[in-house]
Amino acid sequence: MSGIYLARTNQKLSFARIHLDQLKRAQSDTSWNKHALIESYNESVLFHLTSAYDAFLREIAELYKVDTETLSGYRSLAAELDKTGVESPELTQLSSLEADNKGWLHKLMSAYEACWHGSDKQSQPTETSSVSEIHVLQVNPDHAEDGEIIDEYETWFESLSELINRLREGMQEW
Repeated sequence: MSGIYLARTNQKLSFARIHLDQLKRAQSDTSWNKHALIESYNESVLFHLTSAYDAFLREIAELYKVDTETLSGYRSLAAELDKTGVESPELTQLSSLEADNKGWLHKLMSAYEACWHGSDKQSQPTETSSVSEIHVLQVNPDHAEDGEIIDEYETWFESLSELINRLREGMQEW
């Protein structure tokens, strides 16, 4: 195993932390482009968290000797593992987390997906959506929830980091 995706996962987590710190700094900025900075860092945090997750999926694929270049999410990895008859406890856990539409990983992925869309409608988060998703989707969001968004991002960062560390420990035993 080359470990390139282990390094990539760690790199993306580090980038997410840097951008999260910059997002916090932007909250206290007093310049005319404060809201543009906040929105930019919101999306960059989502990008790096999602990229870390994607790199971790490739890390798992590398462990199980699956072609990492053809992957596009956990379903793709599951299909490749099914072809070989290999069961992955890591993938089982990730599948469960992504399928839980009230859980942090599902909400993270939905918030990232919202970066590709736009809306001018104001809406409220539900139990299956997040304030981050609503904020990123809106072209002119209300910045009253900025503190809640940082809390969500910190929770998602910590949850993803803990998950990766825990699953890596199990992968080393294998």
